[in-house]
Amino acid sequence: MPVGWETHSAPDLGGPPQALINKNVLEQCDLLIGVFWTRIGTPTGVAESGTVEEIRKHIGAGKPAMVYFSSVPVAPASLEPSQYEALKDFKKWCKNEGLIQHYENLPEFSEKFRKQLQLMIRDNDYLAELLSESSQALMSERSSEDLNAIWMRTLSENKLSAEAQELLKAACEGKGGTILSLRFINGQTIQANGRNFVDSGDRRSVARWEAALKQLLDHELVVARGYKNEVFEVTDKGYRLVDTWKSDSA
Repeated sequence: MPVGWETHSAPDLGGPPQALINKNVLEQCDLLIGVFWTRIGTPTGVAESGTVEEIRKHIGAGKPAMVYFSSVPVAPASLEPSQYEALKDFKKWCKNEGLIQHYENLPEFSEKFRKQLQLMIRDNDYLAELLSESSQALMSERSSEDLNAIWMRTLSENKLSAEAQELLKAACEGKGGTILSLRFINGQTIQANGRNFVDSGDRRSVARWEAALKQLLDHELVVARGYKNEVFEVTDKGYRLVDTWKSDSA
């Protein structure tokens, strides 16, 4: 799961900010992703910036780091000479430590990162060992119970609501496999396969179906698309669960 100090740290006056981030966030991470453009950041007293300190501590702990440098054009007047020079020095250091990547635009970065993340997870010894340990634990549990049964039992224990089941089934019936959650000035709608589930004039109804959608998200049965959280697509896990329900009722 992706983590960052913005989302996985809390106000704390118990020490220097970067030290707290290192303790509460960095030490729990397995893979670090660093992305730079024209600035290196603010010195911490330990390193040129908090990001640089995190990278050095992370690889010093034997964990992998993927570092990218943007080559997107920038207006010369916007550059801070000291920041840019420090960044160039850090880039030289990175080249001496291993491989780095450059990208020309965001689509290129997205494509490179998607492919290279898969390679890193597959080929890095540290991550491979983590995956091996996870697989062994899973196989131990599977020795007495089928994986699908484990998953179904987990959903049952977490009490997937009738509304969540109904919403997921409706989404799977359509070819698009989507759920729409749209807000308007005078109300809200939650739709799947052309059907509206919400009485926008009744806040209780809205809350009930919002909770159903959140359950589907929490169980990774759907995934949010876009930045407004208005479109949700059924995942492979969601389709497989609905197929299981169909088999059980046949």
